[in-house]
Amino acid sequence: MAKTIKIYPENPSEKLINEIIETLKNDGVIIYPSDTVYGLGCDIFNHKAMEKLARIKGVKLEKTQFSFICSDLSNLSQFTKPVDNSIFKLMKRALPGPFTFILNASNNLPSYYKNKKTVGIRIPDNLLPRLLVERLGNPIASISTYSNDEIIEYFTDPELIAEKYDKLVDLIIDSGIGDYTASTVVDVTSGEPVVIRQGKGDLEKFL
Repeated sequence: MAKTIKIYPENPSEKLINEIIETLKNDGVIIYPSDTVYGLGCDIFNHKAMEKLARIKGVKLEKTQFSFICSDLSNLSQFTKPVDNSIFKLMKRALPGPFTFILNASNNLPSYYKNKKTVGIRIPDNLLPRLLVERLGNPIASISTYSNDEIIEYFTDPELIAEKYDKLVDLIIDSGIGDYTASTVVDVTSGEPVVIRQGKGDLEKFL
């Protein structure tokens, strides 16, 4: 059974942050809050945890297309090919925020991502996941608890999320009721921003 801990981004307990980091380092999958819906995540370089996350999603690891949760834009040079200056400026204006930017992938991705041509980058406007990435030292691979086919409360209420994922994950972070709208997905691989899924973020504000 997953352990649930209550922690809020405004004043996170150092002890609880350390507990979450230990879980991530020990092959753990967590459920965490963001600026949109709650997400499921693990250390992108922890192969065992990534396989677990892929099983939860119901796909083989090499077929997955997870987003990478980052703390800032410094990870771009590691995981993506050089970004056009206008795109970089757009991302700088829009992030942190409720967007997933799809970029051309570099050759430095983890081994199971080697055949991927693109990578999704997320920098949530929520201190907690950004803090976790900073402390862990690696981005967190993430999938959303969001689904069009299920009752919406399952993806906003931590108690109901715990019921659904209790036997699948290692730790659940309860930060209160979450948002019910997923991130806006923006493809910038061509050098021009193209919204491929409209979610919470309004890209027009940053163009």
